Amino acid sequence: MSSDEKLANIMLAMNDKSFGQREAAKIVGSRTRLFKLVGDGSIRAEKPTKAQNGKWFCNAADVLRYARPHKY
Repeated sequence: MSSDEKLANIMLAMNDKSFGQREAAKIVGSRTRLFKLVGDGSIRAEKPTKAQNGKWFCNAADVLRYARPHKY
């Protein structure tokens, strides 16, 4: 199995999963970048309640697609 096939399998598996706002922001690099990506439709996000402090549900596959490399 090639690395492209493995990546495609990971994305398919994560498509029905979600990350909260804080976890998604850590993965993409910052909260500002997450807001920009959600705003332009690159990352699908849902906030089921209208409450100000309601939980976000960001599509995990979209978040991983825009992940920033982490410094070790």
